[in-house]
Amino acid sequence: MNYNLFEGKNIILTAWHEGDEKTAAKWQLDAEYMRNLDSDIAMPRTEAQIKESSEEMSKSKNDIEFFIRLKETGELIGFVALDGIEWNNARSSLAIGIGDKKHRGKGYGRETMELILQFAFTELNLHRVELNYFNYNENAGRLYESVGFKYEGAKRDFVHRDGRYYDLILMSLLRHEWEERNKA
Repeated sequence: MNYNLFEGKNIILTAWHEGDEKTAAKWQLDAEYMRNLDSDIAMPRTEAQIKESSEEMSKSKNDIEFFIRLKETGELIGFVALDGIEWNNARSSLAIGIGDKKHRGKGYGRETMELILQFAFTELNLHRVELNYFNYNENAGRLYESVGFKYEGAKRDFVHRDGRYYDLILMSLLRHEWEERNKA
């Protein structure tokens, strides 16, 4: 099998480029983006903080981060990461974010998920990839189900947003499930 691990039809996965922190800092001003990423308080980070975080992740042997770019223009549109990799258990957590609203809902997230799962299961030889999302982010739930993730459970009333509590939904995908879905 000959896979192109880092290039899809519309997007490519790359390393961090000098200056990317300017684009990523703009995403930090979008409350919807920030609230979908984390249960912590949505607060923008500086360009220096963003750059430092990315540099730290690149030094880790248990965290792998790619930056999502439009294939045609090279424009940075998001990130995807496999973090907390437990090599002895062949498992990892996955996180994805499409930064600018104008790029959401266009299939870039799905294309990215397909590439990162191929990378996780064929290049890293992982057995399990897991993720979570807040149940108010229905688009994320549909995306994850569409690429094969299975519901595992929920942490009830996990995050407080705008006067309401929401659940944290837990999902995973096992290698054999991914292989079955991707038979040639």
